[in-house]
Amino acid sequence: MTGGWTWDESLFEGAAAHYERGRLPYAAGFVAALAGELGLDGSGRLLDVGCGPGTVTVPLAGCFAEAVGVDPDAGMLARARLRAARDGVGNIRWVRARAEDLPAGLGVFRVVVFAQSFHWMVQDAVAATVRGMLPPGGAFVHVADAKEPLSTEGLPDPVPPYEAVAELVRRWLGPVRRAGRGFLPDGTPGGEERVLAGAGFAGPTRLRVPSGGVVRRSVDDVVAWVHSRSDGAPHLFGPRLAEFDADLRALLSAASSGGWFAERAPDTELRIWRLPRG
Repeated sequence: MTGGWTWDESLFEGAAAHYERGRLPYAAGFVAALAGELGLDGSGRLLDVGCGPGTVTVPLAGCFAEAVGVDPDAGMLARARLRAARDGVGNIRWVRARAEDLPAGLGVFRVVVFAQSFHWMVQDAVAATVRGMLPPGGAFVHVADAKEPLSTEGLPDPVPPYEAVAELVRRWLGPVRRAGRGFLPDGTPGGEERVLAGAGFAGPTRLRVPSGGVVRRSVDDVVAWVHSRSDGAPHLFGPRLAEFDADLRALLSAASSGGWFAERAPDTELRIWRLPRG
């Protein structure tokens, strides 16, 4: 992984309850864009690795005969089951496991998706394993927010004060980013393209799906965003969580007299690698 950091099961402990409210949505058109690019027609199987609360698994499941969501966090899987039931999606199997546990007897898949999760994994090993779970022509798909800064002009409310929030978290938890029981002084690794090329995948094909929306966020929404993150997971604050939340709410209330924020939702970027046919 990174700098001696070792994964542990507390990485997102308690975050699942805040995830759907706190995280900005992917662009509404990402399912249609991926289905068009890959010719998805309701057949085959989908594997979503590091599926969290089903953010990508549930909307994509209708493009396949069966979907499997894999995540090591029991709270995330509980939320994923609730989301699938709420949306009336019944062709998903949820499996508690790490990516490093694959193939875990799960079989062969037409598409394997990683939605902003691959950076937490032992990438070389996982890429090699996933290659063996895909047929010729099968696809490895990375789903992520586009990262460039977005315009703040014309927004109806102030932008959330993310830098000030990050400084508050550092004051409470220390200057080095927390991740479960450990620390990530250098962040998570990149190099995804090198890893996948080494595993025998061709690509990537890049699709950018426009969001085009302005999202209004309440103080509660921004608090949920903080606690949906690995470096702000509720357990990190221990018995002083309520004190931290009081400081966070005071900061946010001072940043917006009306208690509302606004920001432009980022576009969604799909990067697709394929296995050669034959």
